[in-house]
Amino acid sequence: MTALQTERLFGMEAEKGRWILVIAGFLINICLGSVYAYSVFRDSVQTLFQSTSTESGLPFTVFIAFFAILMFFGSKLMGTLGPKKVGIIGGVLVGAGWILSGILPQAIPSIWTLVFTYGIIGGSGVGLVYGAPLAVATRWFPDKKGLAVGLTLAGFGGSPFVTANLARPLIESNGPLYTFMVMGFAFIVIVIALAFMLRFPLVEWKPASMQGATAKAVARADIEPNRMVKTSTFWGLFLVYTIGCLAGLMAIGISSPVGTHVIRMDTATAAAMVGVFALFNGAGRPLFGWLTDRITPRWTAMLSMLIILGASLLMLRATEGTLVLYSVAFAALWLCLGGWLAIGPTATTTFFGARNAARNYSFVFFGYGLAAILGNFIAGSSLDLFGNYDTAFMITAGLAALGAVLAIVFMKPPKNV
Repeated sequence: MTALQTERLFGMEAEKGRWILVIAGFLINICLGSVYAYSVFRDSVQTLFQSTSTESGLPFTVFIAFFAILMFFGSKLMGTLGPKKVGIIGGVLVGAGWILSGILPQAIPSIWTLVFTYGIIGGSGVGLVYGAPLAVATRWFPDKKGLAVGLTLAGFGGSPFVTANLARPLIESNGPLYTFMVMGFAFIVIVIALAFMLRFPLVEWKPASMQGATAKAVARADIEPNRMVKTSTFWGLFLVYTIGCLAGLMAIGISSPVGTHVIRMDTATAAAMVGVFALFNGAGRPLFGWLTDRITPRWTAMLSMLIILGASLLMLRATEGTLVLYSVAFAALWLCLGGWLAIGPTATTTFFGARNAARNYSFVFFGYGLAAILGNFIAGSSLDLFGNYDTAFMITAGLAALGAVLAIVFMKPPKNV
């Protein structure tokens, strides 16, 4: 019997059962993506610790940085421990980071305590877990990699629609620290339980549509990380990916403050808008994943850069009461961030092969951490130095124009590798 005939998942044929793994990955990412609800916490955190705008963004920035760093190590651990064990270890750290964020700052009331618990511990946990359902989706769906990756990661992008709306009333009634702790206990249970479902297919398994010549073509495309980083394709992808993530992460970090301070909406409405934007972030992943499968990573990246450019220019016209303009621009920026979290891994697999996809993408993903640092610095400095966000959006507009050029020139299959 062939691997195709014998491989089974959850008591059914593997080609049907593999969709359950997408659902499990989606739910795990609902928990992990709660970091995108940080803008709901930001004002209360800033007030609690009497910090500047730039300082209040540090827990989020450090979270994203450690997320990116630990994803690299998580992808290496995946080869020896497998996705289930890596997911469980990461789930413990995720829960611990959030729980300690509710406890330790009460004893040591400083923004730097939150940077340690939320940023370093929580971010490290997410970095470990994140690659597990992503790698599982990539291995099980070589025939629909963009769609499967996009659907799996849609939970991460759409998470704030759930978590921001759960967090806001808790913050208002009990404060941010209590809210961190409650959510941490929920995350540690959910992530660990779902991580037990994760596993890779047999090495020789392929879906029916990829038997024979197609499977051989995929195998020939595999490129090791040390060869990948020497290609212009990798550096083009890395730079455009960083630009796409920078604009989106900056928008996520300031969505609620821009809503309250620039558009002058009340805090409840601003928090609700974060939930709405999260839907666009979640939708961006399967949408841009599907587009990447259909029109190639290069043209999908080009489309994303043009959307970011348009949204940045729109925000230069934002004033009090321009709710529609704000909504359209931020929805577009959140959509494109979600898109890049699907374009990145799909493009990596398309250009460099599926066998080393998790390790290869961990190198690309360093751009996500770099984007978080730069995005917080640009937004925070714009507000602290000039009293508005105009300079920040001028920068993202310029970077998007540069990214469009880089995508056209460099995002194409590598040669002579």
